[in-house]
Amino acid sequence: MPMWPVSPGPTRATHRAGQTSAVTLGDTTGQAVDSEDVLDGYVPPTPARGPRHGFNNGRDYAVLALVTLLVIAVTFISFRESEFQATRLTPYTGPAEVLRQPELFPPSLGEAWRTRSPQTWQPVVINPQPDQNDGLASTVVTGDVDTVTGRDPQTGDVRWTYHRDLPLCTISTAFKKVVVAYRTDGRMLPDSDPRSVGGCSEITSLKPTTGERDRQRNLDGDTDLRLLDDGQDYLTALGNNLMTSLRFDLVKTVEYGNVATKVNPGKQPRYDCTYSSALTTPGKVGVIEHCPNETTDRLTVYRASAKDADTPEIVLSQLLDGSSAQVVAMNATLTAVVLPNPDRVVIFDEQGTSTGSFPVELGSEDLTRQSTGRTPLVTTGTGAFYWYTGTNTVVLSATDLRPLWTVKDTLGPGTIFAGRALVPVPDGIAVLSQADGSRVGTFPANRGAYRGPVTMNSIGPMVFEQRGEELVALH
Repeated sequence: MPMWPVSPGPTRATHRAGQTSAVTLGDTTGQAVDSEDVLDGYVPPTPARGPRHGFNNGRDYAVLALVTLLVIAVTFISFRESEFQATRLTPYTGPAEVLRQPELFPPSLGEAWRTRSPQTWQPVVINPQPDQNDGLASTVVTGDVDTVTGRDPQTGDVRWTYHRDLPLCTISTAFKKVVVAYRTDGRMLPDSDPRSVGGCSEITSLKPTTGERDRQRNLDGDTDLRLLDDGQDYLTALGNNLMTSLRFDLVKTVEYGNVATKVNPGKQPRYDCTYSSALTTPGKVGVIEHCPNETTDRLTVYRASAKDADTPEIVLSQLLDGSSAQVVAMNATLTAVVLPNPDRVVIFDEQGTSTGSFPVELGSEDLTRQSTGRTPLVTTGTGAFYWYTGTNTVVLSATDLRPLWTVKDTLGPGTIFAGRALVPVPDGIAVLSQADGSRVGTFPANRGAYRGPVTMNSIGPMVFEQRGEELVALH
């Protein structure tokens, strides 16, 4: 909150609700007046003084400064108290237990517990390394309506809750923190900006073991926002036509797309494009753009940090040979894109040169349906990426991104558990060898009437499935 400047002078500290401010006092020094002996008959003249109106001396300005400071302090305290009243935290104070994966692959998996979690699109887990003494506990996080909940992975019991009087948009993890987005109003955006009706703009990081608020930032977020963690230093908030990357302290490192206020035009390479697919890798963001006056899709890769946050540093920007493209895998130097007619995965280097094109088997509607939240469903395995097409799971080499093998008729990309790959299939969970994709066995899973995509994750001996708005724990 800005403070009005006041004339320097003696100060005293005032304290209110834990706040300290400096108040400048008026100048109380006077000037000496030569005196004469009145017995000699001389009376010094009375100094002429005009009428008192307006501000005529330093004391008046000191009173004005004091009143101004008090108004600012009361306004600030009222704002903070209203925000605090709208935020309720029930922290966790128990032990920070770290769960270990089983040394032997379990003979079966059965349901342990389930709960609603409509604001997560995949199981959100904090899974610290057992040998790292970082004070973190194994935690699974769920979200519903306006409340974020940290739970015991084994029982589902509530450990902590974080509540705002705002709609909860989505939850992710980054920087060993839980990162959440809440929807706010349009703030000061002009009516011409589609985000003026409000968006998922309040980004908050929470300490994963206790649920305490760590940091908070407001940005110009869309109503449909997805938070993408690059696995190292940056988190990117993906909207329909704007992406904002943040570092660990939630300071903005770069914006890409339709910035809210074009103060310095020409800094963005393109305006008015929409994004259908985006992915991150450490330090970079890849996106499929649909731009005016371009008849095919465009692949753009840019760095998640720039010297000027308003001026993205483009790694490559390449018009593609077709539409309905999706970016499906990235590593330090390569980006893989899937294209239809014929169905194929095309790999580009940082110069925009294609290093290979490989046929893949897709379902008839896989590329006509927009990926969930404009984000492909991809899991990282041992030396490979598991990409869910919408019908099958295609495994790509982490080194050169070429397809290795395909699991047909799946429901999601799966997860890695006790050295094996677990992939959801209609009749249960397929257990696969990571070496060649051969099926070792199948765990039965009764998903009732649910027929949509299934995302998975694991903590210690627990396996989690996100089935639409429900999170199911298996053990």
